[in-house]
Amino acid sequence: MSKRTILVIGSSNTDMTVKTKALPLPGETVLGGVFTMGAGGKGANQAVAARRLGGDVKFICKVGRDIFGDNALAHYAEEGLDTSGVLRSDLPSGVALISVDEKAENCIVVASGANNDLLEADIEASKEAIEACGILLLQLETPVPSVLKAAKMAHEAGATVVLNPAPACPLPDELFPFVDLFIPNETELASFSGMPVGDAGQAAAAAGEMQRKGVGKLIVTMGSKGSLICDGGEPVFVPAKKVKAVDTTAAGDTFCGALCVALSEGKGLKEAAEFATAASALTVQKMGAQNSIPFRKDLTI
Repeated sequence: MSKRTILVIGSSNTDMTVKTKALPLPGETVLGGVFTMGAGGKGANQAVAARRLGGDVKFICKVGRDIFGDNALAHYAEEGLDTSGVLRSDLPSGVALISVDEKAENCIVVASGANNDLLEADIEASKEAIEACGILLLQLETPVPSVLKAAKMAHEAGATVVLNPAPACPLPDELFPFVDLFIPNETELASFSGMPVGDAGQAAAAAGEMQRKGVGKLIVTMGSKGSLICDGGEPVFVPAKKVKAVDTTAAGDTFCGALCVALSEGKGLKEAAEFATAASALTVQKMGAQNSIPFRKDLTI
């Protein structure tokens, strides 16, 4: 692999999505509308996004020895991903149950299955690929000890380590110095920093706290408002594009994958964030996870 290669290590799920008028309350049954089933998982979403947007992408994940795992591998091959590092597990493949309301908000329940079986020994076995990549992109739908081991290995080899800390969960402080670029949303940043994040000023202050913990640079994603770049200088705000959202699923994953593509092409953080913003704006205009991820030819930026 070349130093332009983006290595994504993370989750692989099959998404089952129902469009509903409103998200159900506890104990409530809501009759929904359109049902779709497709490939998902934050790791897979980000890998597919990076590949569709022009990146040289290798994907490492763990799937079950079942029809969902077989279908996932066939799909990744069709997408042009390098899947030589994908592993099989005796646990079932991961699945996600998703409800999306008429305001494009969603709620998601994940049965992680084989994703929880991506162990430190698997990371050690993937050492050659990790040390050869230019950018390592990680999330938190696989075990944290494995994320830590991969980040440390890549950082020490000179790769740029990018962590999208979603879904938020407790992280060891020793992880943060291995993270060159941290991409949380407002809720995640508040959780990790222990500070309120309600506007750009508070986000910048919380980002400063994360940098004191050892994180390099941050891009805080703020939904329909845009994103905030915190690289040690004056924070830079990148506004979101005004579009009619129908489903926000995978918008953040598209942002992360697109950002890594732009960085692999030598773009600076602001230009990379603008590229990622344009890609995620297209994603929210379609239903589904990977079904909604755009191709490079779809972008006008």
